[in-house]
Amino acid sequence: MKKTNAARILDGLGIRYELREYEVDENDLSAANVAAKVGMPPEQVFKTLVARGDKTGIVMACVPGDAELDLKELAAASGNKKVEMVALKEVQPLTGYVRGGVSPLGAKKRYPVFVDESIELWPVIAVSAGVRGCQIVLDPRELIRAVEAKTAAIARQGQH
Repeated sequence: MKKTNAARILDGLGIRYELREYEVDENDLSAANVAAKVGMPPEQVFKTLVARGDKTGIVMACVPGDAELDLKELAAASGNKKVEMVALKEVQPLTGYVRGGVSPLGAKKRYPVFVDESIELWPVIAVSAGVRGCQIVLDPRELIRAVEAKTAAIARQGQH
C-alpha cells in the first residue's frame, strides 16, 4: 500500500506508527467491524466525524468506535452554540476523504480536531489512515501531538 497523507505527516514529525490493512466490507463500514478486522476493541479504534459549527464552520471529532458523537459537547468544546453533522455528500468535497476513510490528519483543508478524552486510557489507538482498508495504530499522545502540530501550522501560515 502506498503511503497516505496521514502517514506522511507522521513520518515528517518522526512519529512511530503501524499501518494495519484490512478487507473492506462495503456493506458494513462501521467502526466496530473495522475494529474486529484490525484485532482491537471498538473503544480503542477512533472514528473521525465531520461536523459544522454555527460560528466556527467545519470541525472534526475523533470518538471511540463504539460511541455516538455528543453534538452538545462538541459545540461547547469548539466554541459553537450548535453543531450538526455534515451531510454524507459533503464529506469528500470538504476533507478529500470518503466515508469510512476519514482521518484526523491530512485532510485537504486543515480543520480543528477535537478528540474524546477516553483516548488517554489507551497505550495505542487506531484511526483511519485516510483510505478505507487501512488503519494507523499509534500512541494517542503522538496523535494529539501530530494534530496540534498541524493546527499550529495553520496559525503560522495565517501570519505571513
